[in-house]
Amino acid sequence: MLDISEIKVIEHDVLIVGAGGAGLSAAIEASAQGMSTGIVMKSLLGKAHTVMAEGGMAAALANVDERDHWKIHFRDTMRGGKFLNNWRMAELHAKMAPDRVRLLEEWGAVFDRTKNGLINQRNFGGHRYPRLAHVGDRTGLEMIRTLQDHGVHQGIQAYMECTALDLLKNEQGDVCGIVCMWRETGAFTIFKAKSIIFATGGGGKAWEVTSNSWEYTGDGYALAYEAGAELMDLEFNQFHPTGMVWPLSVKGTLVTESVRGEGGLLLNNKGERFMFNYIPDRFKSETAETEEEAARWLAGDPNAKRPPELLTRDVVARAINDEVKAGRGSEHGGAYLNIATQRTAEDIKKKLPSMYHQFKVLAELDITKEPMEVGPTCHYFMGGIKVDANTTMTSVPGLFACGECAAGLHGANRLGGNSLSDLLVFGFLSGNNAAEYAKNKEHSDFDKEHVSKIIRNATDILNREKGANPYLLHEDLENNMQKNVGIIRSKEELEVGISELEKIKSSYKNVKAKGASQFNPGWHEALSLRNLLIVSEAVAKAALLREESRGAHTRADFPGEQKDWLNYNIVTSKGQDGKMKLSKVARPEPDAELKRIARSSIEDLEKEVARERTQS
Repeated sequence: MLDISEIKVIEHDVLIVGAGGAGLSAAIEASAQGMSTGIVMKSLLGKAHTVMAEGGMAAALANVDERDHWKIHFRDTMRGGKFLNNWRMAELHAKMAPDRVRLLEEWGAVFDRTKNGLINQRNFGGHRYPRLAHVGDRTGLEMIRTLQDHGVHQGIQAYMECTALDLLKNEQGDVCGIVCMWRETGAFTIFKAKSIIFATGGGGKAWEVTSNSWEYTGDGYALAYEAGAELMDLEFNQFHPTGMVWPLSVKGTLVTESVRGEGGLLLNNKGERFMFNYIPDRFKSETAETEEEAARWLAGDPNAKRPPELLTRDVVARAINDEVKAGRGSEHGGAYLNIATQRTAEDIKKKLPSMYHQFKVLAELDITKEPMEVGPTCHYFMGGIKVDANTTMTSVPGLFACGECAAGLHGANRLGGNSLSDLLVFGFLSGNNAAEYAKNKEHSDFDKEHVSKIIRNATDILNREKGANPYLLHEDLENNMQKNVGIIRSKEELEVGISELEKIKSSYKNVKAKGASQFNPGWHEALSLRNLLIVSEAVAKAALLREESRGAHTRADFPGEQKDWLNYNIVTSKGQDGKMKLSKVARPEPDAELKRIARSSIEDLEKEVARERTQS
């Protein structure tokens, strides 16, 4: 019998799980309010996925184009998300992002500068104006550096290489703690907390071709689901249009949208700029339809329309996929991305230093002279844990979520650059509200039998005589999701995918990791696999239920957006019988003023913003 009294218990007022931009922003705010704040991460401090967001953070600072405004950023976000976004979250994000970016600057972020010394901003897909505050193509790294440097002086306690296993709740059903395992020793720890924030990122490691690293196994989604929280919009998985396709050893590695933001051209094997053939009707008023107009944009004409390479990510990813299927793909099954003909070698090395280095080292290719080969790679979850827009609290009292693991802001498709400002805005809101929640609370007792069950489930994987290999099961999962729940979906493929998932789940019941509990990668793989299977099932079943194509979710058997489906989110929860339950939930009617802003023509909105500025 496991003796719970021998397990170390650590107490904090607020505990954050995940140490990326959202988690650090939340920890800084909770700590600033005088709360005892801890932050748990299964990797090392500074190694969060935030560093992969290289292009910039979107905020209507209007430093490069004075016409920019929160209303236009809000409109772009809603249109990019195909109006399935949570309206209030999109409003809060657009309004608060500029101040959060300026605060990051006050804390020491070294942004690129305009000639006037202001934070410089660049173009990105789906954004009307140059809106992304950036540090070359290493913006996420600078964000993490700045947040860590600022947060360390506030007494935040960091727990590195510590894996969260499952949440604990008190008799009232409120979150009161979490059971974790130290990856180095295999020892268990119980963290008691008055409120807990999940900032755990996405679950891209369910797919074979992904920009995500080993940490992205859907932990927050699965732990929240098991604790009774609701998940939402998990059918919307973003396949970033530009991941490396060659060599195979680095297939899926992200190629930042900054390359296209700086003028990079997408070409097929005939040398054609094929994106001119894929401009959706709703974007034609804002997108250049000739090479001449696109060239005017590159030359800096503020009235020129954006080139089609800067359409939203879902459009570009499907276009590359279609070109490859039509036999017009690059040598290794992607498209060519050429920046060499658009910028000087000096400019490329200055503005895209990480990309220059990445291709030089990983592909032995000089992007100042040769085109890159790129193709879609699983990159981001628009869906996630369902939260209240104003507080970020989930349906489980005391449990909050922010960043990629929370649903709502991005709708059916995320605009590039909105992720980093999302981390700043909703990380702050989570930290603020979790601190407020914790202020009048006392630590609760946890169910010792529940703790024993969590630990037994984890150690059974080591104690079995024989069983399925976790690495092989993960490989089967990746192959299944890539083949049957990929960028283009159909009822037949999704049903096959769900059937295969059931077989993998059955094998997982007897998964076996060899070796002891001390740093054991096979055991860690097996523990993560439970979470990946929960997330994969939720994605596949939600994709089967949503019978339309919207944003990043494309159904070959239901082409185009269906008006009726705009009124519904798909919400996933764990039923009383332990089985996954999906519901088609009606969306609330948005605020009338927000609806007017989002539906306004860009010309009308620009005139409105100009009048407001004149009057003020």
